[in-house]
Amino acid sequence: MDGFDAGEPVVVLAATNRPDVLDPALLRPGRFDRKITLELPQRKARAEILAVHCRDKPLDSDVDLEEVAAATVGFSGADLANIVNEAALSAARNRRTTICQDDFRSSRDKVLMGAPRTDLLNESERRRVACHESGHAIVAWFSAPSDPLEKISIVPRGQALGVTEQIPAEDRHNISEDFLRTRLAILLAGRSA
Repeated sequence: MDGFDAGEPVVVLAATNRPDVLDPALLRPGRFDRKITLELPQRKARAEILAVHCRDKPLDSDVDLEEVAAATVGFSGADLANIVNEAALSAARNRRTTICQDDFRSSRDKVLMGAPRTDLLNESERRRVACHESGHAIVAWFSAPSDPLEKISIVPRGQALGVTEQIPAEDRHNISEDFLRTRLAILLAGRSA
């Protein structure tokens, strides 16, 4: 960064997703004059990003990128590219020439939670996990305001032994106290069950 005087027309651009680990010398006044923080893409932008990554991929007629975008709240552009690549790999593993919607669903789960671990639980543990997840699901189903239920699974993935998944109908930027209380009830219902 040294060696330039104020009259030289030099522009330096830099990007990071880890500003916390940057050398403090880079962040001193006069080094970088502007900081622009990019937010994670909203639903419409996620659909557009998915379309870009799918443009050279053979998609089945059942593929709905809007549905995939709705189910990927909080995903970055890199995460979305990863989902498309995993979906293509899933189609290839299943010896299909096109990528179907189920490939996108399974790839999202793999990116979000990890690969399934089938040999982990014995019968009594599976029963306990099923009761736990059903507790979440029952309270979620009968509570308002709450996001709609998308999936309930007792297949262990990553660190989770099971999952009760709710997909928001729209991206949120602000959450009401009622919604948070309902969310707490849903979270505690698994243990209660």
